[in-house]
Amino acid sequence: MDPKVLLFLFEIAFVLSKIPIAFCIFDITLGINHILMSLIASLPEIDNLSSSVFVMHERFEKFIPHHSHAKGQLSYVEGGLAYLQINDRHYVIPARHYFWVPQGLTHILKIGHSGTVLRSLFFYTHDDGKHPFYSEVGIYPINDLLMEMIKYSESWDGHILPGESRYLFLSVIKNILPEISAKRLPIALPFTENERMKPILEWIQNNIADTHSLHSIGTQFGLSERTLSRLFQSTLNTSFLQYLKLLRMVKAIELMLQTNLSVSEIGYAVGYGSLPAFSNTFYQLTNFRPSDFKKNF
Repeated sequence: MDPKVLLFLFEIAFVLSKIPIAFCIFDITLGINHILMSLIASLPEIDNLSSSVFVMHERFEKFIPHHSHAKGQLSYVEGGLAYLQINDRHYVIPARHYFWVPQGLTHILKIGHSGTVLRSLFFYTHDDGKHPFYSEVGIYPINDLLMEMIKYSESWDGHILPGESRYLFLSVIKNILPEISAKRLPIALPFTENERMKPILEWIQNNIADTHSLHSIGTQFGLSERTLSRLFQSTLNTSFLQYLKLLRMVKAIELMLQTNLSVSEIGYAVGYGSLPAFSNTFYQLTNFRPSDFKKNF
């Protein structure tokens, strides 16, 4: 067997033994046969031709361990949810959103539902310096133009080379990204491997509907409010309240896309005592009211 394949399989086993607590909210289910059939076959191929655009449309539930590409990755999530882990952040990618991962950035990708289609274009990088967009991770709501352009490539697969009419079409997609990618979805949930924080974060996630404070959680784990506050800042680089708000929004988005609960039921399920409070917080982070988000996505 190819040494690269053996190394990749070993990494899968290693990552599964080290999955951070924050991934518990992702309800991970591995389809190892799907990984063997498509990912191992495709990942080594992506960077083989630096000048090409590599096209891949995936329809299987997956967990893709740490990997990187020498190309920039544009992926559109069609149906369901996807999750992206980069450095110390987890990003939530709802349906009808796309994300950009710059070249060389190591990441983990989880496609959250068997009905999710992940449409990915891996671009050459020789012109990335012409705009800051290409050097930053971003998640954006898709417009009709980009959605139709990406879906037009559905029957294409593998390397599209310079000189082909298809290559010119795909290069137009890359060129318009900075102009159409104005509304970034700012929900990035921090995580940590700190042994003191893991059980605390797990407990909050499992009891997200409850009212939480530094005092109540500190009492639960025998920590002073001051110590707990410092732990959040030192291990997550964010405050307790900001983490709690982000976590509640992540869970709210999951419930909107995966259940038939009403907006008010979702608000209560993630710990908000009133619909206006939930709606206002959701709008601050996404620029959408919950009802509009649920209807559109």
